[in-house]
This record gives sequence, structure tokens and C-alpha cells, in this order.
Amino acid sequence: MEKRHGRFSWYQVNATDAAAARDFYCDIAGWQAQDIAMQDGSNYIMLGTDHGPIGGIMSLPDEARKAGAPQHWLSYVTTPDIDATLMQARDHDAQVYVPPTELSDGRFAVLADPQGALFALFTPNVVDEDTPFAPQPGDISWHELMTTDHKAALAFYWELFGWEKLSAHDMGDMGIYQEFGRQGVALGGMYDKPPELQAPSHWLLYIMVPNVEERIERITELGGKVLRGPMEVPGGDLVAQCLDPQGGVFAIHATAQS
Repeated sequence: MEKRHGRFSWYQVNATDAAAARDFYCDIAGWQAQDIAMQDGSNYIMLGTDHGPIGGIMSLPDEARKAGAPQHWLSYVTTPDIDATLMQARDHDAQVYVPPTELSDGRFAVLADPQGALFALFTPNVVDEDTPFAPQPGDISWHELMTTDHKAALAFYWELFGWEKLSAHDMGDMGIYQEFGRQGVALGGMYDKPPELQAPSHWLLYIMVPNVEERIERITELGGKVLRGPMEVPGGDLVAQCLDPQGGVFAIHATAQS
């Protein structure tokens, strides 16, 4: 389990319209979808690529809808002991939204880091092999945290998952973009949100696609919007940050060789 500690292991859309989210993201990312009947009578939509499942879609809980929660993505991070990690998170001022809960294949919990960004913990019943991460089209290739204090956020996640501080990039007026990773492999980046931006701290997930420009055209055809991009990032890759038709934020990414 230690080899998988701190690895992103699942991605979930908490949707205002689960069927619409399924149709949109399967079109954009090339995912396959399968309906799974849950014990409580609800429907869970499993999402996968040719090399296996990567996430799912569920309807926003009624209490979240009543509170005005928008459609959003939620990332799950593996830990060998969810109770110990949750206690550690609480000791560092994290807020727990869903306490440890049993699933058929493990236990999960949902919480917010000290700066308010949502994420989930997951402890599986069976640990599979931790193979090197080499994202292919359809995979989540990058995990980006916009926060109020990226240094404090990285310290928090280092305590929980051992995420390492990697390269830092000076973005001028936008400040420092700090990459992080595990076992020397980059997983994503963190940066401080601009003071004028009203959005809360949140994780942004990048879906790898074969071609960013083509996917942008399709996103707009399906009722989504492009917020930023396409833009080139260090190394020559292209990215674009977008909204899905229900207002959920996501991003797309293509390598320089694509």
C-alpha cells in the first residue's frame, strides 16, 4: 500500500444532470460509460478508457443542490489508512464533509483542505500494482490547485501524502507556479489565485486529448465554453481551460507530439 500512498486513483463528476454530463464527457474524452445500480437505489455511471475504469458520474446530493453547489469534479487520493489520514487532516484544519464510508471495494471520505479546496480520500480493500504513470488520451494527465496560499497547501498535502516540491515557474504578475509530485514524477501544480478572482480554491483536472484545437471546437458545439486558451505551457504542450454545459470547470491537454 505504501507504494500507492498519495496517488490519484479516481475522478468523479458530481453532476446537476448526470445523463447530460455522461454524454458531454464521453464525447469530449472518448470515454465509455456503464450504468451501475447502487444499493441505495441510485445510479452511478462508470467511466473508462480502453485500458480500464478511471472515474464516474453521480447526481449531486439533495443537500448539496439546496446549498447551491455547482456541478464539479472530485479527485480521490489513495491512502493506506483512511482513519489515520483523516485525523491528520483534521489536525491541520481540514474540514470533513463526508466521514469514512464503506464501498464495495474500500472506504472513502470527502473533505476540504485548509484553504477550502475539495478532495477525497480512498483506502481500497485490494491494492493493485502501482505502475508508472504515463498518461494516454482519455486519462487525467495533470492536477492543478488554485488556492489562497500554495505554500501552505503544499505543506498540508506533503504531511498527508508525501507530495514533493518539484520545479517552480515564475509567471510574472500571476506569481509562482509550483509543481508537485510523488516518487520524482510530476502530478500537477499549485498557484495563488489572483486577488480579483472571486472563485473559491479548487482543483482543476486536465483531460488528455489527441488535439486541443479540435476538442475546443467540439466543446463549443456541445454548449461548453473556453475560459482560457489554447495556450502553450513549458515543454510545448497545449492546454485549454473550459466550462462544461452545466457549469463544471475542467481542462484539456495535448502533448507537443500530438
